[in-house]
Amino acid sequence: MEQKTKVEAEDGKQDLLITREFDLPVGLLFKAYTEAGFLEQWMGAKVLKLESKKHGSYQFETSDGKGNVAFKASGVIHEFSPDQKITKTFEMEGMPFGVQLEVYEFERLTPDTSKLHMHVIYESAVQRDQVLKLPFTQGINMAHNRMQEILNKLK
Repeated sequence: MEQKTKVEAEDGKQDLLITREFDLPVGLLFKAYTEAGFLEQWMGAKVLKLESKKHGSYQFETSDGKGNVAFKASGVIHEFSPDQKITKTFEMEGMPFGVQLEVYEFERLTPDTSKLHMHVIYESAVQRDQVLKLPFTQGINMAHNRMQEILNKLK
């Protein structure tokens, strides 16, 4: 399967550049990241808290088949410009990766297509490289594919 989500990781750097073009209007792509109902569908996570605004915060979790929490993440939104940009922190509980800074920029390509630019900054190159040892690239590509599929039904 083609990896439509591109992940660039320059050796020795502590950041990632992630891009993906979507067959979605930019407003709908933005809603996929800012509305709990959409996030829960494409991320497969329960949204415990989501304040989509400057100085807002969020918290997500996933559970295994027995109801045990398998993954929990949270952060604070520092910049929120509708249909344009979100800057936030991201922290996974119980993982050694530390807090990362994420900048999402939403670009309108045509009335029906858009592009997502993500800049993810880790505390160190070592932490970034630890994340890349996980199936991170495949996971984000699969999540973006699921997002496209779910939102196609709303176009």
